[in-house]
Amino acid sequence: MDGGRRVYHRFGQSASSGYSNNKQQKVCYHWRQGKCSRFPCPFLHSELPGANNGESSKRAHQGFEAGISQGSGLRRSGNSYFNNTWGRVQGQGGGSSNRVIKKMEKLCNHWLQGNCKFGDNCKYLHQWSTGDCFSLLTPLEGHQQVVTGIALPMGLDKLYTGSQDESVRVWDCQSGQVVGVVNVGGAVGCMLSEGPWLFVGLTNLVKAWNIQTSIDLSLNGPVGQVYSLVIGNDMLFAGTQDGTILAWKFNVATNYFEPTASLKSHTLAVVTLVVGANRLYSGSMDHSIRVWSLETLQCLQTLTGHTDVVMSVLCWDQFLLSASLDKTIKVWVATENGSLEATYTHTEEHGVLTLCGMHDSEAKPVLFCSCNDNTIRVYDLPSFSERGKIFSKKEVRAIHIGPSGLFFTGDGSGQVRVWKWSAEPTAIS
Repeated sequence: MDGGRRVYHRFGQSASSGYSNNKQQKVCYHWRQGKCSRFPCPFLHSELPGANNGESSKRAHQGFEAGISQGSGLRRSGNSYFNNTWGRVQGQGGGSSNRVIKKMEKLCNHWLQGNCKFGDNCKYLHQWSTGDCFSLLTPLEGHQQVVTGIALPMGLDKLYTGSQDESVRVWDCQSGQVVGVVNVGGAVGCMLSEGPWLFVGLTNLVKAWNIQTSIDLSLNGPVGQVYSLVIGNDMLFAGTQDGTILAWKFNVATNYFEPTASLKSHTLAVVTLVVGANRLYSGSMDHSIRVWSLETLQCLQTLTGHTDVVMSVLCWDQFLLSASLDKTIKVWVATENGSLEATYTHTEEHGVLTLCGMHDSEAKPVLFCSCNDNTIRVYDLPSFSERGKIFSKKEVRAIHIGPSGLFFTGDGSGQVRVWKWSAEPTAIS
């Protein structure tokens, strides 16, 4: 009888019940988080009972929506939500209440070895992802070390991947088979495709291949490993190990890339570059982000909000997103005088390695966030509501968005995976 009373209290009681214990009426905090392990639990595993509970919940929900639409100054421009909504679940379509994520979000080690005896009853994951918005199509095996670059030149049916194993592999998109392996003579730090050109960042060198004409060029000037490449204002920029950003411009007459500028401001290696709003943004091991004018190539501002290596920068609409090994993602927005300031900080449990963005089939922005616990978190923006996770054997260093809902990931074990969205999204530039 007493055991039955405890179970009764766990799931609530009617107003006519004779039992009245304030401790018993408290909702279990761990139950709300979906991870209560006590049985029996002395607290409620349901919301507080009461005749007006449904009505009060409804009023609370309406008040939350009113606060968003009236009190927060929410404005939209196209598909964009402005800075004061970052990290807040949207009342319309931005929440995650209809997404169910398995509680034990950890890969089964026995499943990885192919010998888990529990099968579907195992409490750990027997799959490479959670969430229902994407699925794994196929793994591409061949690289022996971390994959640092993925490129899918427009109009071609070939995928290019680069690795620290000193090779660039060429994959046929129809069969998934390797059709070529190029030994580049050094660890690949990054890759970029633009038009007919494929650029590969190496040590003390950038290789430039014209896929249409088979022209093979070597761009000298970098000191140390080239970690990042980007195109802006008809120039190729390379972030290097010594903290310099080098720029080249293609000369049609000579059919060669002419050195244009050497941007010096960072004190340590430049590991990430992005172009947006006529600006070049660079993230560095010196914990800072530099903002450069693409017209004058002068440094306009230094952003110092991070406390560890800035691993990735991403432009979305009028915002700059930056990710760091300090376990944070910062959202920067321009003030009235044109300078950037951090308006929101999202914190992860682990260091963040790379960011990649796209719009889903409903034109909602989605963020891929690779962390050094061998996972990729997939978030709705601007709410940072989680849509799912992708798991890997080792950390993911490269993410690339393809056409028709395809995207590619490359991890520290050398494996490249091909994924497919359930509905076709579009890339965030």
